[in-house]
Amino acid sequence: MGIINATPDSFSDGGKYIHVERALDRIHIMRRDGASIIDIGGESTRPGSDPVSEQEEIDRVIPVLEKAAQTFPDLIYSIDTTKFKVAEEALKTGAGIINDVSGLQKSPAMAELAAEHDAVYVIMHSQGDPKTMQDAPKYDDVVEDLLQFFENKIAFAQSKGVQNIIIDPGIGFGKTQEHNLKLLAHLDKFTKIGVPVLIGASRKSMIGKILDERPADDRLIGTVSIHYDALMKGVKILRVHDVKEASDSLRIFQAIQSQR
Repeated sequence: MGIINATPDSFSDGGKYIHVERALDRIHIMRRDGASIIDIGGESTRPGSDPVSEQEEIDRVIPVLEKAAQTFPDLIYSIDTTKFKVAEEALKTGAGIINDVSGLQKSPAMAELAAEHDAVYVIMHSQGDPKTMQDAPKYDDVVEDLLQFFENKIAFAQSKGVQNIIIDPGIGFGKTQEHNLKLLAHLDKFTKIGVPVLIGASRKSMIGKILDERPADDRLIGTVSIHYDALMKGVKILRVHDVKEASDSLRIFQAIQSQR
């Protein structure tokens, strides 16, 4: 899953793809490099970011999605949003996946929307809003708490008719460094739930902290290392900025696994 942030303030590539043609050029490259899913978002969810209005988010993502779906119809498109109306417009425009970083906490009605459009629903866990989520995140036991969260949300989504569900532990979304590492160490518990698991650790600050405060654009090897470990634990989808490198690591992983 390749990332297109149609935002001016995302932590890694804010401002790069707010224009449709630049976004299309990037999608072309990601498609060439091995992406099969393109995740388009119009509201930054980096720690400390401010929310944007529903209409502003629509104005950012729909022109990109509309043109991309026409230009590259072989790709699968995901809308990265917590807002019902944004998701609705995106599904009408060609998206087949709703990637909800709130995990149905902000707009539970999106489950019915996904069912109506036979869309895939990504339930991501987050604690708090992006503005304040890193202030003081707390859990009784982060792994067990998230397992219970997903059990409840999967049951809810299925009760509304959602047929295809993906879960994402939400690395960096209301988690301390210790929380993030513990989740990554126990990903095998999430892959046993019975639905595909998505991981998005690409260039995140937890990597910078481990690597002596490396900046976001110098976290590639750390990202690939985390994602390769995740693949070994059964993760099925990698959400990445650096598609070529992720695709290369996936091909190596699959070649080795084919001999087991």
